[in-house]
Amino acid sequence: MKWQNALKDYQLYLNIERGLSKNSIDNYTLDVKKLVHYLEERQIPDSPISITSEIVQQFIYELAKTANARTQSRTISGLRSFFNYLVFEDYRPDNPLELIESPKIGMKLPDTLSEDEIDQLISAIDLSKPEGERNRAILETLYGCGLRVSELINLKLSDLFFDEGFIKVTGKGDKQRFVPIVETTQKFINIYKEQMRPHINIQKGHEDILFLNRRGKQLTRAMIFTIIKQLAEKIGLKKSVSPHTFRHSFASHLLQNNADLRAIQLMLGHESITTTEIYVHLDKGHLTKVVEQYHPRK
Repeated sequence: MKWQNALKDYQLYLNIERGLSKNSIDNYTLDVKKLVHYLEERQIPDSPISITSEIVQQFIYELAKTANARTQSRTISGLRSFFNYLVFEDYRPDNPLELIESPKIGMKLPDTLSEDEIDQLISAIDLSKPEGERNRAILETLYGCGLRVSELINLKLSDLFFDEGFIKVTGKGDKQRFVPIVETTQKFINIYKEQMRPHINIQKGHEDILFLNRRGKQLTRAMIFTIIKQLAEKIGLKKSVSPHTFRHSFASHLLQNNADLRAIQLMLGHESITTTEIYVHLDKGHLTKVVEQYHPRK
């Protein structure tokens, strides 16, 4: 079996059997491609079936010279998944990563913005430009609904249920959920949708996409990153800011205002409450209040 054929089969498995998104599939594939590149550079002829634990271990050793612990751990996890698939399909009897341990990494707490910093970023948008109202609606939606960037760019006009106070969001693995949307966010989306969007020459196939670029096509993830980065530079914000920062801030601010963790989990679309619990670690003040309010010996 050649690496290219094994990768194609693996991608189909991730898509059909596990229902992963294209971005997740690309990430898993990239981990395997790193190993393939290493083998090609050193003219090592081993196939996915014949490669040994020793060769994989040497690859991890070389990777450790340039990659941090988090990247190493991610690559090992991706490779382990790939070889587990080969074992599952009876292509090989064992997983060469069984005895390879991932480096220990500390929990990385996400960056968040204060309410004032979010207001500053949104206020820095130049509303005199054609894309100004769109960009304001984008940031208000990221923060107001806690969306992932992929969920934002795929948001459709037919996903807006403003009369009911919800939007329909398609998350990881094409799983859908309904997220509450406050009137303020609705207002800014409506301004863009009713006053600016009708003047765009919308390309075929993009008629239902909410946020469009100047050419009438769906925005890319990279464009959302660029918009936010430029605004951060404009106000002199020193924090590392990305679309995900607005999602983290959404969750953290809800928690600070005593929102239920289970409710936050549902709005974020986290499968496990454990993922949502990272926001508890961000707000130690919240933990103190909980103890003071509910502990019998307060």
